[in-house]
Amino acid sequence: MIKNLDELKSLYPGAHVWAFGDSAQMANELSTLVIEGHKTASCSTLASHCELENKLTVGDYHIVLDGNDLPVCIIRTTALKIIRFKDVSEKEAALEGEGDKSLAYWRREHQAFFERSGHFSESLELVFEEFELIDS
Repeated sequence: MIKNLDELKSLYPGAHVWAFGDSAQMANELSTLVIEGHKTASCSTLASHCELENKLTVGDYHIVLDGNDLPVCIIRTTALKIIRFKDVSEKEAALEGEGDKSLAYWRREHQAFFERSGHFSESLELVFEEFELIDS
């Protein structure tokens, strides 16, 4: 059972704390996919990864927040790789667990997401992260 944020930070010292997406609705939808076991991967731009004070590494724990900034689950990074947007495969798109899990859906939604942040091109470098659910 998920505890409050302070308790989780003490249980998982150094854990990253964040919410999926760029809206409360998206945070709720994507964290639910994680909890239900559909979403086991995510990606971000390499540029945004490089801006992080604490870079992601395999084995890192993450306290995932919902759209109300409340903790809803703990995940642990199991794999990381750098890949260009245009090179994401059907398998990788399916691991993200969104929509119909197709590459076409992934490309459409992720292009829109990266365009909203002002960072889209077909050659955009992404950090593709696979993870496992630890607690929810």
